[in-house]
Amino acid sequence: MTDLSLGGRTRVDRDRLLRLLQDYGVHLGVAVLLLVNIAITPHFLSAENFRTQAVQVAPVLIVALGMALAIGSEGVDLSVGSVMALSTSLLSLYLGYGMWIALLVAVLGGVAVGVANGALIAFIGVQPIVATLALMVAGRGLAQVLLPQLKDVHDPTMASLGSGDLLGIPYLVLIAVALALLVAFVVRRTTFGRQLLAIGDSRPAARLAGLPVRRVLVLVYVCSGALAAIAGVLATARLTASDPTSLGNLMELSAITAVVVGGTPLSGGRVRVGGTVAGAVLIQLLTATLIKHDLPPSWTQIAQAVVIVLAVYAARERGKR
Repeated sequence: MTDLSLGGRTRVDRDRLLRLLQDYGVHLGVAVLLLVNIAITPHFLSAENFRTQAVQVAPVLIVALGMALAIGSEGVDLSVGSVMALSTSLLSLYLGYGMWIALLVAVLGGVAVGVANGALIAFIGVQPIVATLALMVAGRGLAQVLLPQLKDVHDPTMASLGSGDLLGIPYLVLIAVALALLVAFVVRRTTFGRQLLAIGDSRPAARLAGLPVRRVLVLVYVCSGALAAIAGVLATARLTASDPTSLGNLMELSAITAVVVGGTPLSGGRVRVGGTVAGAVLIQLLTATLIKHDLPPSWTQIAQAVVIVLAVYAARERGKR
């Protein structure tokens, strides 16, 4: 009897540990990386370093927010990097008509890709990974057709957006935080957010319940496309150049990593915005740590792959319970 009791207690303890790792492992990872960098990385605690890290993580976080919505609906959006490239091309082409016109056109480009993704998935029944893969290829190609080579962006307002700040906090960071709060509000407090989670949990059950499944799915990918376009605009403002060839490359990997590590399951039905924010910070700290210690960029991709496997394994183990 005692052995059975000990076995049951061990199983409960293991379940609890796995649950804690899935819910708070990303925060632990951020804390560990911070401590490691404080100990071994020169000048890590400087204000300039923290500003640099925050500015660099902002576009990743914005893209990851849209990815979290897609994954929460039991889908995925592989086109986000190409949307960033398309937005930078459109921005550069339309800056001559004024910054606000250029910004509007750039974001509308992302919305158009989102509508195409959503229509393929919701109305034609194409799998999300296939539909968004097609738009990933087409979007990057269109971006390079519109702007075949790198082009400097000479606009004082764009330059201010990329390098300016409010009370010492960069505009890029403020925009990313505002968007994170907006997405969290939408997921937790709106009918659209509740419908999204219900569809991700069980699409057939959502249909039987009379939910507007097709409309919600289209809106999910429109949001993802718009957020990726905003990230492309902000990245362009920071770099003061439009480069559709390289901007957004492998951004889908970073976004998926941030979302999955943050505790949003690939099976859908749940969106953890706070975890996604922490996941984006973790990826940025990991990348910065490897770069600061002269390791090649390929190690960053390997490290991200390992982190994804561990996060998915933890979620799979929890799902068995």
